Parts: sequence; structure tokens; C-alpha cells
Amino acid sequence: MDVSEFVEHVRSANERNLARLGSEKALVATTAGSLDRESVLETAAAAETRAVETFDRWVDDETDDDARSAFEAERAREQEHRERVLELADRSSVEAEPDPLHEHLRDLDETVDRVAAGLVARPLVASRSLLQVINFFVNEGDERGAALFRELRAETDEQVERGGEVVATVCESDGDRDRAVAAAGAVVDLAYDEYAASLEEMGIDPKPVC
Repeated sequence: MDVSEFVEHVRSANERNLARLGSEKALVATTAGSLDRESVLETAAAAETRAVETFDRWVDDETDDDARSAFEAERAREQEHRERVLELADRSSVEAEPDPLHEHLRDLDETVDRVAAGLVARPLVASRSLLQVINFFVNEGDERGAALFRELRAETDEQVERGGEVVATVCESDGDRDRAVAAAGAVVDLAYDEYAASLEEMGIDPKPVC
């Protein structure tokens, strides 16, 4: 399975949950229903902060050189994203307790799992969330905010492909590739479960109306 095949397999195998994570309810779930500019930016900055802290931990103890270099690069990118969001929010910092997704990521200690989950599945999920942030700023008539999050989303989508390249590097057997597929799927499932639980707590059905 080459890079493009792996990424496409993860997308297609998790198509339904990824689509729901990109629905108009996504921002309601992540902000707990607080659909104002301050809350949306705080939520976005907190998401970037969690990612930075996760990659920080992985860089500290990763033994595979290629994976560690990829984690370092992604940590730097997420740090830049966080600073750009904070600048837009006119804030210097944000509190960010780990959510279930990042608690799961931080518990991973095998290179194949980390790469597939953190460099492919995580940005696939994040891209869906960022889409709804873009839509929020478009609806608010805030072109500066919409433009920023379009750029962040484009860079996040690029990370998926780069992550696929690292998966190809660290997977040495069919068993490794199967493990990578499972690790990526587990992250998408966890993100969807968190999304659904958040909506259900607010009395909102997470499933689309057909």
C-alpha cells in the first residue's frame, strides 16, 4: 500500500464519521453551543495548544529518527497556527486541558500508531472542524478570520499527505500497515464519539436528518 492508497483507504473506511465531523453541528459540539467569535477563537486556539503539547511529548521519547523529525516539524507548525489564532483573538495564551482524543494520542507509544494516528487521522479530523470555523467567519462577514482559517485548513490538509509519506517510511510489513490503518480509524471513531456525546448532552441528535 503506497502513500496515496493508505490515505485514501483511511478516508474511505471512515467516510461516514468524517462527513459528520464536518457537518454544521461540528462547531456547536466543539464550543458547547457558544457560537460567538470569542468562544470560537478560544476553542480553535485550545485545539492547536493540545496538538503542540502532544507532539512535545512524542518528540521527547520517540526512537525512530524519521518519525521524530516529522513530529518536530508538526509541533512547529501547530505552534505557528496557535500564535496566529491567538493574535486574531488578541490574546497571549489559552487554557487547554487534554480532551479524550489527545489523551488517547498521548497514551500511544508505538511509532506506527503515533504516525498514523497523529499525522494522518488527527489532521483529517481537524480539517473538518476548521471547515466549520471558516463557515462561521464567512457568515459573520469577517474576511480576515475566514482567510486565516482557510490557510490553516490548507496546511492541515497538506499534513495528511506528509503523514502518509511517514507512514510508508515506518511501516515495514503488512502487519505494520494493518496496524496503521487501525490506529487511524480508532482516532476518527474517538473524535466522532466525542462529537456525538457533546451534542447529546445538549439534547441534539448527532445523526443527520435524511
